[in-house]
Amino acid sequence: METKILKEIKQVRDLLSKLVGTYDLPAKERFSTQALDKAALEFKRLSIERGEWISDYELSKVIKKAPHYCGKFIIEKFQFKNYYKHGHRLYFYKKDVVALNEELKKRNINLRQYDELLKDQEKFYKKIEELNSQTGKYEGKIFQIPDGLKDIEKTQIKTPSEDVVISHIASLKEEFQKFKLYEYIDLYYDDTYAMLKYQYYFDRYISTEIKKHCRKWCFDFNYANNALKEIHNVRSEPLYK
Repeated sequence: METKILKEIKQVRDLLSKLVGTYDLPAKERFSTQALDKAALEFKRLSIERGEWISDYELSKVIKKAPHYCGKFIIEKFQFKNYYKHGHRLYFYKKDVVALNEELKKRNINLRQYDELLKDQEKFYKKIEELNSQTGKYEGKIFQIPDGLKDIEKTQIKTPSEDVVISHIASLKEEFQKFKLYEYIDLYYDDTYAMLKYQYYFDRYISTEIKKHCRKWCFDFNYANNALKEIHNVRSEPLYK
């Protein structure tokens, strides 16, 4: 009886080794970590050949309005889980990429435009940071504080009236409609962030005056909406700590 059971176990192990492609190895090596890892890679390779997995280079074939090599982008921004890395290339499970594409279509999200929007926001906030803190690099002695210099601190600035900022935003929106700036500018995040439209093939045919006007309008609009957010943040902080 025991001999029969051992024989059946061996048959099962032989079948498994054939299934994972390690049957030609010595018996002791058929189920080693290295052998199984190699078999897993081979399985993924065959899956790629069958079209079940696609590389980050091929994502734009499924998501038509995707930027090139957007694998890291969808992992970071949409927490895409079903992928793996092989060498320097990322591979994504095609069925899940198709599902993501369908969801983007439902929400009317142009992935390439979303990428550009985030880059534009990053540039805007970086510019605000630079304006708020101008710093320089100096050689020689790092610093020298005069004797007796102390108690110099900036107190809380008086925030502008919320009505003033809202009025400014309203006047900018009137300007937006009056001068048909919507032909050159897109609004996002419930009309609280503006970004200049750009198309390389048409850019040189738009007058410098219009582009200058639109850039200034975008900056003023984003600045005002950012100021409104800051007013709300200040109000949410406790008056006494």
